[in-house]
Amino acid sequence: MGLEDRLNQLLEIDWRDGEKGIYPHSLLFDNPWEDFFRYYPMLCLDLPLTWERLTQNRYQDFAQEIEKDGYPSYYVQNFHHQTNGYLSDLSANLYDLQVEILFGGAADIMRRRILAPLKHGLEIFDGLPQKQTKILDIACGTGRTLKLIRAALPQASLFGTDLSPAYLRKANELLSQIPGELPQLLQANAEELPYLDHYFHAVTSVFLFHELPASIRQPVIEQCFRVTKPGGVFIICDSIQMSDSPELAPIMNNFSKMFHEPYYNHYITDDLVARLEQAGFENIKTQVHFVSKYFIAHKPA
Repeated sequence: MGLEDRLNQLLEIDWRDGEKGIYPHSLLFDNPWEDFFRYYPMLCLDLPLTWERLTQNRYQDFAQEIEKDGYPSYYVQNFHHQTNGYLSDLSANLYDLQVEILFGGAADIMRRRILAPLKHGLEIFDGLPQKQTKILDIACGTGRTLKLIRAALPQASLFGTDLSPAYLRKANELLSQIPGELPQLLQANAEELPYLDHYFHAVTSVFLFHELPASIRQPVIEQCFRVTKPGGVFIICDSIQMSDSPELAPIMNNFSKMFHEPYYNHYITDDLVARLEQAGFENIKTQVHFVSKYFIAHKPA
């Protein structure tokens, strides 16, 4: 299936899920245009620096004032050739605009594909008031996924972690603008989640695993298993892989170099289902929508 057909199929599913009430219909038309118009000139001004780093193969290039101590070495990268990687307010302000340009406006639509399996996975806790339902989004970035979860589950208790203080500030700014209790945001490494065992009814991860080295993916999955309640669900949204989308192999093979994704080439051949099973998850299902792949895994009750 070509990219255009995949995108059309994604749009149809998005509309159907809205019609079914998986999330408010208004989400179909929710785009941060004001933010995009505000930061588009900054994105244009940043392009010469991006091009300079790209042509000179400078992939760990940070301004002197950027604090890099205390972060894993694999994280201190100019992912996507972004100025100062994930460690500046400018990067956080430009990120959503850059991602929507990359995905042709489909980034939030792909994020929304976690909502139907999330709500379905929570049905095992059906007698629990929604307000007592605890959901964690790891590597929450600018908070886009948490915003979507809040719309679908307005009373749930939401939590988000990220390594970047700048991105957490941006997430707090975004999430403070929407109704409902503000999600609890915390700077944390997904390799060592600072939560009790069996604490969350659901854990989500969007666009994280392709930016982790192979040796780190398993510890992160095991942490997600640890903090998930028995019967709970863990949902990953990430890039397509070779096994499910071989027809897009040329795009995947070039993606790592074009966008400086140093761990992507291993990711596209990695068996995440086997990793999830190794951690203890069961009843694992996968889905593919446009250029994203979804892993829905359950912790034994």
